[in-house]
Order: sequence, then C-alpha cells, then structure tokens
Amino acid sequence: MAKYNYLIVGAGLYGAVFAQEAKKAGKSCLVIDKRSHIAGNIYTKEVEGIAVHEYGAHIFHTSNKAVWEYVNQFAEFNQYINAPIAVYKNELYNLPFNMNTFSKMWNIRTPQEAKDIIAQQIAELDISDPQNLEEQALSLAGRDVYEKLVKGYTEKQWGRSCKDLPAFIIKRLPLRFTYDNNYFNDRYQGIPIQGYTAMVEKMLEGIEVQLEVDYFKDKTAFDALADKVVYTGQIDRFFDYTLGVLEYRMVRFEEEILDCENYQGNAVVNYTERDIPYTRIIEHKHFVFGNQPKTVISKEYPSEWTKGEEPYYPINDEKNSTLYAAYSELAKREQKVIFGGRLGEYKYYDMDKVIERALAVAREELALH
Repeated sequence: MAKYNYLIVGAGLYGAVFAQEAKKAGKSCLVIDKRSHIAGNIYTKEVEGIAVHEYGAHIFHTSNKAVWEYVNQFAEFNQYINAPIAVYKNELYNLPFNMNTFSKMWNIRTPQEAKDIIAQQIAELDISDPQNLEEQALSLAGRDVYEKLVKGYTEKQWGRSCKDLPAFIIKRLPLRFTYDNNYFNDRYQGIPIQGYTAMVEKMLEGIEVQLEVDYFKDKTAFDALADKVVYTGQIDRFFDYTLGVLEYRMVRFEEEILDCENYQGNAVVNYTERDIPYTRIIEHKHFVFGNQPKTVISKEYPSEWTKGEEPYYPINDEKNSTLYAAYSELAKREQKVIFGGRLGEYKYYDMDKVIERALAVAREELALH
C-alpha cells in the first residue's frame, strides 16, 4: 500500500505550492530534494545578518491579485522597487531604458527629443528584416542604446556574439519615454522581509520534508511510496536522456563580505562592457533596506552548462524546443507523474507564473481525486 498520496520531487516554489494545496485538501505528502535546503533557486541564507539570494536576485512581481494575496499568507513583503543601474565604461545609466537613460546619454530633456534621436538612428541603419539579435536590437533602439547597454551584456549572458544569436531572443526592447526607473510594470512588487526561505518554510509547515535525497538513486522505491509523483526536476533526466540532452545556460556566483556599510548604493548594478567578465553585482542588503555595518555582494558570471551541473536558463531555441516537445509527449504517457516548474516544463518562469501554474495544476488534480 502507498504510504502517501503524493511524492513531490523538489522543494522549490512549485513543489511547495503543490504540497500546501494538497495538505489543505487533506492529502498526505512527502517532499524530497537533493539539495541540503528547501526553496530551490529562491533560497535565501543569512550572512552578517543579511538575507543573501544564494542563486541570484529574486524580486517578486505580479499583476495577478490572487497570486499576490496567496504569497502574502506566508510572508510579509516590503515595498522594494526594482530600479537597476547599468555601468558602461565610467558612465552610469538607469534601467529600464527611460528618459533618465536618454537624458544622460544625449544631454536632452524631452520625450520628443529622445524619440527623434532613436528614430533617426533606426532610419540610418535601414534594417527591414533583422537576421540576428544584433540587427533586431539595432532596428528597435538604434546604435547608441545597443552599443552601450545591450551588446556586451547580451554577449556575456549567452557566451556568443550578438551576430550569432537569433533575432527572436529580443522580441522588443522596453523604451519608456517617462522619468520612471521602476523596472517592472506589475501592480504588485516586493521582497519577503524575512527572506524567501522563511516563506517556503511556512508553505511546507506540517508536511514531511527530506533533504539531501536523490530521487534517482532509488526511483522505484520512491515511486512505490505514493499514489502519484509531482516531479519538478529536469524532464530529460527523468527519461534518462533517451532522446538527447536539453541545453541550459548557467551562472556562477562569487560572493564577498565587505567591511563597509554600503558598497554600490543599489541592489542591482549591471556591467554592460564585454571586457568585464561578470554581468552584474548584487548588493543583497538593499533588497530589504538593510543598515548592517558590513555588506555582502555577489558577482554573476554566466557560463556554458554541462550535464550534471546546476541548470539555470533554458535555451528555448528551435532545436531545444523540438526536443522538449518530444519529451513532453513521453511525459503525457506517465499517468502517475505530474511534471511541473522551470525544469519539469523546460520554461523560463517568473515566480508569480510558477505559483499560478502550480495552483492551477494542483486544484485541477485535487478536484479529480
């Protein structure tokens, strides 16, 4: 006899939301994770009294009121607004591209002046059918914005020249003709005051969790423990890579504790020159308006991913999308398994979208059982 209604593989956001919904419906769950901590990539740890985002900056934002109300059951959010800064050579620019950016770049003041300069640069380039990312970006924003703020950063992110990247990666560039540095357009935005780990901990309250457990070391025994499996790991790993390996980009983090109160004056500072090896520096205390005597920074180095390493961003190009579609067909035949989350669905998900999806899947599943 199965001991649990659900075995949930992965204690990240998707797994935690599903487990919480199942528990509310009176179902029994076992949550397992190969890492030594819960919360997946939104895990925050305390260093010098500062909540450090171990796997890169995570800023919660959503326009879905139901999702906002849902997360507020488990954490108190502050009013943090994401307003990153970009450094190019010794010049500082506001992101997203807005009137503060254009004013600094061209010493202008009005939206019409900015629009005229961008339109003139686009017209001079005369790109009617962009064949690669460089041409696409140039045709959307003109030469100055592209050269200073897009080119180097994008090439570091993807590890290849913009001329060798497909145009579809940049569908649009958000050009704002207002003096507004708020990166997101969403109605609700903030960061849990106690960190994301505490939020996920509350979601998993009263649910059995086992850490440092590798599902694949004894998959048959684990499967036998529950009526159904919710799997949030890599979909190709589940099928032992039988159709091939799905590709990702990964990020390496270099963390430093600095003996100063304030290193860069902003939580997120992007470095857009190709010659600087990291893409950005995160100063974690600024996410929660900290005033500790020391500070913690993380430099982010994008890199190529190899099988067995931590996957971050799916590469949703034609080749990988076709391969994922084939794995997705295999997944449909697994009647006892629900595949979900960033790795299970091979999709770049913002946190609110992970929650939306997990809630929808959990509620549909639980209504049937």
